[in-house]
Amino acid sequence: MLKFLNGLKNGIAILIDPDKFSSKDKLSTYLDKVSFANPDIVFIGGSTVSKIDFQNCVELSKEKIKAPIVIFPGASHQLSEHADAILFLSLISGRNPDYLIGHHIAAVSELEKMNLQIIPTSYMLVDGGKKSSVEYISNTNPIPKDAFSIARKTALAGKYLGHKILYADAGSGAMENISKEMITILSETNSPLIVGGGIRSIEQIRGAHQAGAQVVVIGNKIEEDINFLLDIKNYSLNLGL
Repeated sequence: MLKFLNGLKNGIAILIDPDKFSSKDKLSTYLDKVSFANPDIVFIGGSTVSKIDFQNCVELSKEKIKAPIVIFPGASHQLSEHADAILFLSLISGRNPDYLIGHHIAAVSELEKMNLQIIPTSYMLVDGGKKSSVEYISNTNPIPKDAFSIARKTALAGKYLGHKILYADAGSGAMENISKEMITILSETNSPLIVGGGIRSIEQIRGAHQAGAQVVVIGNKIEEDINFLLDIKNYSLNLGL
């Protein structure tokens, strides 16, 4: 079922928001550098990206990067037949029906025509110290960073609904990443755990992995410091020693 996660341990995913690139040339140059870092997964998505920009980004990413290209959709129009899979995200930390089921229904007609691996995914926002784009767009509140019992019960509810993956996110540009204690509690639900938001150092990546994250997602840090891709590459290489 989860082809791109099978056997993956201490994985690194790079999140690309097509809306951050003003031209195809700039995106192409960025993708070449991402490819050099050899990530395990590339997620593509954003809160406000247009349909054409999203599709162009997925297609170009598939041409340039060997890693699985997985859609991390911010809306129902963020679909592409060139991707390998889509995280069919349900925002279980919020109570906005559009992000629990509404956008999913809107996407079905196109998804039926695509040969995409569709992965039911619990998406949980955790407070990262500032209001994130997802929080603003979805009009939902994140789970407080120290509300461990609420987070655990929410994660288990998603699992009992049949979701195959848990994605815990502090949000794009978060001031604080999700704590090790929270990651450990969520990992104990025994769902494959993806963690992102506010991660800006190799030490934070290592800490998240040690706490139980199967995949750690990096986005904003690379946009701010492209040389961090070299650090990621070296970290992944050293894991094999």
